[in-house]
Amino acid sequence: MSTPPHLDPRLLRAFVTVAEELHFTRAAVRLYVAQQALSRDVRRLERELGADLFVRTTRQVTLTADGVRLLPYARRVLDAQEELLAAFGQARPLLVDLNSPGLGTPRRVLHRARELAPQHELMARYESGLTGAAAELLAGRLDASFGRFAGLDPALRSGLEQQIVRYEPMAVVLPQAHRLAALEAVPLDALAGETVYAGAGNPRTPEWTDLARRLFAGRGIEVAAPAPLAVGDEEFERIMARTGCPVLAVVDFPDMPRSVRRPLVDPVPLSPVSLVWRKGLAHPALAALRRAAAGLAAEEGWLRRPAGGWLPALDTNLPSVHI
Repeated sequence: MSTPPHLDPRLLRAFVTVAEELHFTRAAVRLYVAQQALSRDVRRLERELGADLFVRTTRQVTLTADGVRLLPYARRVLDAQEELLAAFGQARPLLVDLNSPGLGTPRRVLHRARELAPQHELMARYESGLTGAAAELLAGRLDASFGRFAGLDPALRSGLEQQIVRYEPMAVVLPQAHRLAALEAVPLDALAGETVYAGAGNPRTPEWTDLARRLFAGRGIEVAAPAPLAVGDEEFERIMARTGCPVLAVVDFPDMPRSVRRPLVDPVPLSPVSLVWRKGLAHPALAALRRAAAGLAAEEGWLRRPAGGWLPALDTNLPSVHI
């Protein structure tokens, strides 16, 4: 298979995106182009290379042997192009997942990074949880996210790197009429007999549900059955009124209507928050994001654990890439 001397990188990007999605419609949406234009680019690449790259049927798209052979080369060419553009200040925006709009730690890191690197564009995205974001990171649709790295499937972790940012104290959100709502802080054992919502059934946040199960084990606290995902204040209020369940959260969780947020104590449970990115990612704004995370952690004491604080053993010895 001979390579023409002037191969358009746009054609390689079209090929790589279809190869990753194995679906022309999804690939077109990801590239913000019409499906017909994407199909035309792939056919042009096949003509220029003199090889069929995909087997197309009405039910599926698969790579041919030549397509499998081309894929690693195409990725290297695109990575090199991205590095070249970054070196001359023409990098694309860095896409940073903040999980949810109201969470304080990721948002503060992003804002600090924008201050450190005003010449670069850092754009927020909201993927709900790190497991959901990890698939997007590995596919190149996101660049960075935040969350509990140890809670990811090892197959996902193998393609990612992380930098611990904060051991965030955990809290519980209670209906205003709840028996514990009058307390300034809720002892963990006071939740015995309660059923607490912790995202069970949400395929984007199993790392959070796993953290809750480890925290509640042996304490007589149950994880609530799956419930509809409540997006926004109005939906959160409606679901809480219907179920009456306390909700496991962190101390920076935003205020919600008709509820109170109380820190958990005795012990203080900690939610480990890492900055996570794809291995090999070359983008000048990533360095600013990592400096912002390290700077805030130092200034705010985010990596200090309170005496007697609780953290799963799984999360205590993860290797972290340092600045």
